[in-house]
Amino acid sequence: MQKSFNHVKVCCAGPPAEGSRDLQIHPARRIYKPEEEEEQETSAHSSEMATGVDQAVGMSLVVFSLVLFTYYSVWVIVLPFVDSGHVLHQYFLPREYSVILPGIAAVILLLCIGAFTAVIMWKSRKPKKVD
Repeated sequence: MQKSFNHVKVCCAGPPAEGSRDLQIHPARRIYKPEEEEEQETSAHSSEMATGVDQAVGMSLVVFSLVLFTYYSVWVIVLPFVDSGHVLHQYFLPREYSVILPGIAAVILLLCIGAFTAVIMWKSRKPKKVD
């Protein structure tokens, strides 16, 4: 049994013959496309996958963020309720820095975002046409 959709031959009786130009159904998207395009697409997807180095960098960023979040949470939430003579206080900076350091980090982050935006806008600007 064969059907034709918009001049495209779709075979329902089994796999197409060797060297045939029949279209195959892409398994993930159910899109009809030639076999050649499907092979090119799968090779493009394999190059987009994260490598071991990318995964290691990502995991180290996650671990660093968790450690920083835990440190800051204990510093700001738990430490005010602990006696000032306790041993735990020697592992943390004075409380003034709990406001100053995030403020400095926020200013640096905003400066980086602004600089990035300015560079992108500068590179994408179109030259004026001279009449």
